[in-house]
Formats: sequence, C-alpha cells, structure tokens
Amino acid sequence: MNRSLQMNNIDARYTLSFTAEKDGQLLREALSEWRISKRALTAIKFEGGLLTVNSVERNVRHPLQIGDRVEVKFPLEEKSEGLVVEYGELTIVYEDEAILVLDKPAHQSTIPSREHPTKSIANNVCGYFAQQGLASTVHIVTRLDRDTSGLLCVAKHAHIHHLTGLAQRGGEVSREYEAIVHGHVIEDCQSIVAPIGRKDTSIIEREVREDGQFAHTDVSVKRRFYRQEEPMTHICLKLHTGRTHQIRVHMAHLGHPLVGDELYGGTRKLIDRQALHCVSLSMKHPLTSEVLHFTSPLNEDMQQLITNS
Repeated sequence: MNRSLQMNNIDARYTLSFTAEKDGQLLREALSEWRISKRALTAIKFEGGLLTVNSVERNVRHPLQIGDRVEVKFPLEEKSEGLVVEYGELTIVYEDEAILVLDKPAHQSTIPSREHPTKSIANNVCGYFAQQGLASTVHIVTRLDRDTSGLLCVAKHAHIHHLTGLAQRGGEVSREYEAIVHGHVIEDCQSIVAPIGRKDTSIIEREVREDGQFAHTDVSVKRRFYRQEEPMTHICLKLHTGRTHQIRVHMAHLGHPLVGDELYGGTRKLIDRQALHCVSLSMKHPLTSEVLHFTSPLNEDMQQLITNS
C-alpha cells in the first residue's frame, strides 16, 4: 500500500492519501483495509469530511482501479468539553504530523478534573494546537496519574487515536516504568497477574478483586537499599495492560506500596508524591509503521532517594 500524509494550508481538514492496489475493489472495502473506522466514515459523511478518487468526490460504493489516488479528508475537530485553552510549558520529546510525545512533570494532571480544572497537560496541548493552527482536540494515548512523571503520547487526530488504540490492544505499545517501593522485594523478577477493580467504598481507589479487570505487570529489582534505616527497593516495571492505578495497586497488593503513595499505604516522609516515572515508551508509528523508542531519565526527587541511601 502506498500512502502519504498531507496537511493542506488552504484546507485545514486532516487529509490522508492512498493509492489503490486492487481492480474493482469498492472504496468502502479499501478504506476498511486502510483502517478507516466506520465511526470515521460516518463523521466524514455527516460532519463535513470528503472522499475523493482522482480528485473527484465519490461515495463508498465506488469501484477502484489500480493506481487510483484516494484522498480522505476528515471533518474539522472541535475542542472537547471540559478542556480550557491554556499556554503552559510542554516538554516535547518528539513531534510529527500524527503524534506528540511529552515528558510530564510530577504534580500535573494529564486531563482536567473537578479538583484540578486548569493547568493540565491536555489544556496546555489545546493551547499548543491553537498556536499551530491545528483544528483538533486532544487525544491522550498513554495517560499518567497526576503525581506520576515521565513519557506520555498524544494523538493529533481522532483517526490517529483510533490507530494507536488498535496498536495498544494488539500489544504493540510498550511502556516501562521505574519506581521506589517500601521494603525489600524478595524476588529479582516476577509477574503480577491480578484483576483490578474499583473499591466499593471509594470513587478513586482501586484494589485487587476477583470481579476486576485482567491486569498484568512484570517487576524486576534494580537495587535494594536503606534510606534512614528503612528498607526500600528500586524496581523496573513493564505494563501488559493499562488499568487505572495498576502499578500502585499491584505493588501494594504485593506488600510493597510505592514510597510517597499515601492512597495505597506509602509514606511521604521523604518524597511528596508516589515515586513512579515512565522511563520508556516504544511503539510503531501509526502511519509509517516505523518503530519509535523514547526514553526519559528519572526526575531529581527520585534520583535523590536512590543516591542518598
């Protein structure tokens, strides 16, 4: 499949171009093979998008010939409700026409909430998109808790978000974290496979429970140490699923809550947030299939916990 991406300066609609490779194939079938979702096709039809073959508008029943140039113009997107356009600082690790990879500091929400309606990553990305003249809302691909730092990915368009969602469900998006936990973790390497669900007595807290969603975390020990005579362990974690608070819940279930994670049994005597950082993000580019790999060093607060032991 020959595919190209363009952003037309005159027409601000997000546009993808494809070259047909099968004689007689209906446009609808080709679009499915090119992973254009039914939801996107509905939006194109009713919300101001456009399908053209060799620059002529066509519907999805149009038969294609080899070499036909197909253009898919997606409708302009509007900012999601609840998002506020703000112009705060963003640490950009990577950017192209499709995705934005950021290094998030601790103490900043990924998306706005009732408790923290402003200064979120999403609000700042809205402002950044506005500065670029990009007619899109914010699509978070990999979300981090407010007090977790490190790498996260944002899709610049709903279709790109759809593609990254398919990749995540296929295990093609890999995230690795480092954390500092209370106590000395005995096993050097282990897998935690334990379902996670919402705790009955809380709208925020999660717990391991039989009726929860499947969750799988791999844990390996980097270093066991003492800080002020208290045993701690510096660990690496790889997520195979992406449940809310997954690492925090699994480590607390193991008897080793994250240092600083008061919600799940940690203490903030030495750090004012859970000691958790996304150090690595790997994924195939949603359009080119190029393998992308990004890394982020630990924040200074976690480094100090380790080096001052």
